[in-house]
Amino acid sequence: MSSDSWPPQLKEWVAKCLGQMTDANRAEAQAELRQVIADAFTAKSLWTTDWVGVQLQSLLPKAPPMLSTLKRKMNEQPTTSKKAKKAAMQKNATNTLDLGDQAALNRRAERFQREHDIERQKSLRNNGSQGAFKAGPQGAHLFNRIWRADSPSTFGPNPDDPEADPNVPNWDRHTIVGTNQELFKDYLRLTSEPKPEMIRPYQVLQQTLDELKKRWREKVSYDWICNQFKSLRQDLTVQRIKNEFTVQVYEIHARMALESADMVEYNQCQGTLKTLYELGIPGKVEEFTAYRILMLLHGRNKSELNLYVGQLTPRQKVDPAVQHALRVQRAVSMGNYHALFEMYLNAPNMGAYIMDHFIDRERAKALLIMTKAYRTLTLVFIQNELAFDTLTDAQTFITSHGAACFTNPNSPDRAKVLDCKSASPLIAQAYEEKYRKVAIRGAV
Repeated sequence: MSSDSWPPQLKEWVAKCLGQMTDANRAEAQAELRQVIADAFTAKSLWTTDWVGVQLQSLLPKAPPMLSTLKRKMNEQPTTSKKAKKAAMQKNATNTLDLGDQAALNRRAERFQREHDIERQKSLRNNGSQGAFKAGPQGAHLFNRIWRADSPSTFGPNPDDPEADPNVPNWDRHTIVGTNQELFKDYLRLTSEPKPEMIRPYQVLQQTLDELKKRWREKVSYDWICNQFKSLRQDLTVQRIKNEFTVQVYEIHARMALESADMVEYNQCQGTLKTLYELGIPGKVEEFTAYRILMLLHGRNKSELNLYVGQLTPRQKVDPAVQHALRVQRAVSMGNYHALFEMYLNAPNMGAYIMDHFIDRERAKALLIMTKAYRTLTLVFIQNELAFDTLTDAQTFITSHGAACFTNPNSPDRAKVLDCKSASPLIAQAYEEKYRKVAIRGAV
C-alpha cells in the first residue's frame, strides 16, 4: 500500500494527525492511525472516505487525571499563602510548557507538510517512468513506511525529524532498479548486497518471460527453464515488484512445476501466490484455490482444509474448478471411491497432476474395501473401477503392494481373477507401511 497511491485528502489527513501528536499520546495515536488506514484499505474505501471528517479518538482532548480530587481538596481545605504561591508557580510552568508544546507541534506540522509537498512533486515527476514498478490501485506494495509498527517514526528515518530512529532503514529509498540487459541469467543464491548491474529491469524481465514461454513450447529441458524462472523471480523480489506481472510469473512457473512433478518449486510458488492474492493483486485465484484444496487433501491436513474451505468467497464456490475440488474432498471423506476416480479422469485445468500424488493411496484404500466386500475380482473390473490406463498398470499396482493372489496366475491379464480373501490382509499391511505418513517436499 504505497503512499504514492493514496488520495491527496488521505495524505493531508495523515500529516495533520501526525502534527497533532505529542509524546504522551504518540504511541496510541500511531497505532490507531495504522488501524484506521488498514480498515479502509481492507474495505477498499481509501478513495471514498471523507478523511476531513475522520477524527482519531486518541487525539481528542482528555481531562487531566485527578482533577476532581484536586478540586475537592481545594474546596475542603483553606488555601494558605504558601500553597497559593506554589499553585501559581505550577500554573505558570504549565502555561510555558503548553506554549513550548504548541511551538513543537507547529514545527512538526511544517516538516510533514514539506515532506508531503516533496512526495507529491516526486510522484508527478515520476508518474510516467516509474509506473511500471508499482502495483495497481488494489495496493500491491503493503510495505510502506506508514505501515511499519517497529519504527518510532511513522515515515522512517528523516534528518529533519529528531525523533526518527536511525536504526530503521528507509526501504523505499534503498529499492534497487536493475540495469542488466541480458534476457537469460542463471540463478545464484544471494550472499551479499545485490548490485544494479546484476539485476534486470522490469522491461527486460517482461521480455524474458515471453522467451521462456517460447522455449517451453519448444520442449526445452525443465531444469534449465526452472533455473531461469528462479532467477526471474529473484530479480522481481530484489526490486520489490509486486503487480499483475509478478503474479503471472509465479502462476506460469507453478503450472510448469506441476507438469514436471516438481512439488518443491510448486509449493514455493503457491505460497507466494497466496500472499500476492491477499494483497488484492488480480490473477487466476479460483484455479489456484482449487489446487490448494487438492494439495491439502494430499497432505491429509483436515484442520487446515476445513478452515480454508470455510473461508472461500461466493465467487470461488461457484467456480467449476473449485467445485470439482470440493467434490473430491467430499468423495475422499465419505469413502466414495467410485465417484473419486470418475472425477480424477475428468479433472479441470491441471488438477489431475496434483491428484497423481495421492491417487495410489486412494486406490489402495478402495481396493482394501473391495476385497472385504467381494470373494473374487477380475483384473478388468479393477482396472475400470480404479481408473488404470491399462491392465498392465493394474497388475503392476497389485504386485507392488504384495497382493498378487490370483486364482489363475498363468492366464492372460484379461482373464485373471484376484482372490480377495488372500489379498485383503496383504493390502492392509501394504497400506499401513506405505501411506501412513505423508511426505510433501517443499510444503508451505
